[in-house]
Amino acid sequence: MPTEIRVPTLGESVVEATVGQWFKQAGDAVAADEPLVELETDKVTVEVPAPASGVLSEIVVNAGDTVEVGALLGAIVDGDGKAKPATKKKSPPKSAETEAKTKAEAKTETKTKTETEPATPPPVELKELVREPHIREEVSAAAMPPSPAARKLLAERGLNPADVKGSGRRGQVLKGDIIAQAAETLLVREPRPKPPAPPRAPISPEDEAREERVRMTRLRQTIAKRLKEAQDTAAMLTTFNDVDMSAIMKMRKDYREDFEKKHGVKLGFMGFFVKACVLALKDIPAVNAEIDGEDIVYKNYYHVGVAVGTERGLVVPVIRDADEKSLAEIEAGIADFGARARDGKLGLHEMQGGTFTISNGGIYGSMLSTPILNAPQSGILGMHRIEERAVVRDGQIVARPMMYLALSYDHRVVDGKEAVTFLVNVKESLENPARLVLDL
Repeated sequence: MPTEIRVPTLGESVVEATVGQWFKQAGDAVAADEPLVELETDKVTVEVPAPASGVLSEIVVNAGDTVEVGALLGAIVDGDGKAKPATKKKSPPKSAETEAKTKAEAKTETKTKTETEPATPPPVELKELVREPHIREEVSAAAMPPSPAARKLLAERGLNPADVKGSGRRGQVLKGDIIAQAAETLLVREPRPKPPAPPRAPISPEDEAREERVRMTRLRQTIAKRLKEAQDTAAMLTTFNDVDMSAIMKMRKDYREDFEKKHGVKLGFMGFFVKACVLALKDIPAVNAEIDGEDIVYKNYYHVGVAVGTERGLVVPVIRDADEKSLAEIEAGIADFGARARDGKLGLHEMQGGTFTISNGGIYGSMLSTPILNAPQSGILGMHRIEERAVVRDGQIVARPMMYLALSYDHRVVDGKEAVTFLVNVKESLENPARLVLDL
């Protein structure tokens, strides 16, 4: 009996995937747990292993097809060599004598069936049921008429008294009822439909011949959708500051070798930034919060997402409970995430549940940027390149390794004062690393 290959559970809120590529062809021998096909979801790329050893007898879906969780991908049969894919069996050719006999039998059977079966009754004519329109009853004369002030307001606004729910005696419509209903109507507005995307402007055939059209990957589509939703939903604003990296750079230079020998991981900058942000989040909890309907959810845990660029796009693995981790544990986690993200080996659970995000555009040479929120989070810190700049220290103009910092935040949750204070706290912690050690 063939063993089915089906789409596995892909994680929370992921219900479908796109078939990336098959690593085996129909007829190839496969071993148990050997990767067979690559599935691309809107968050990660997943390799589906062989559920059993044998021969890949059938491939049901091709590269580029969209499949749902539990859908059939292919089948494996017992065997250990090159097997041909399953094909439909053909019937052996019939002789002329056999064919003539079959036709004669079929003709006789048809004739007998026609004679024995009763005639089909004529179709019954169905009368169309017409629903009578519902006629709204007018307010009876016995009902309490609107108050004089309400009657005047109804006439001014062209309203029917029956359309307003009265709160007076015997349902009398008062002036306050009309005003309250008008206010309710203004608050409950229908959302405006989004205009369709404008068509692409026409181009010359000469230019079109030199273009290449490539379908967006599911990950790129999700990135585009989420970033646009963040811009449309949040009241996003960015505040800036700069930080003198002299103290951090000196500490790295002095202890880099000892740190790596003891912990087996390099001492980078990101660990210091994660620590500094956690301290600032504890002081300014609004930056670690999110909006849920009409509520603000303040999170008393600190799951810091670290943006990692890959060939497929940007992914944000999450360092959970960053406040409970040492600098070495944070650096080890970041290094592991970076390596597995580039290989497409991150799990969905490792990219969910973040409360704050750090993005380092400085590794690509960015001097200044305005990062976009990772919804539903309310804050994201943008790091940039370090460069020597002239600054004034103790009345003297000196060169210092400076970095611009950018905090984008949701103004619906975070006030301007809180955002500026948060960024100043991060700056002070980085310029005086003893604060990070002493938890000040």
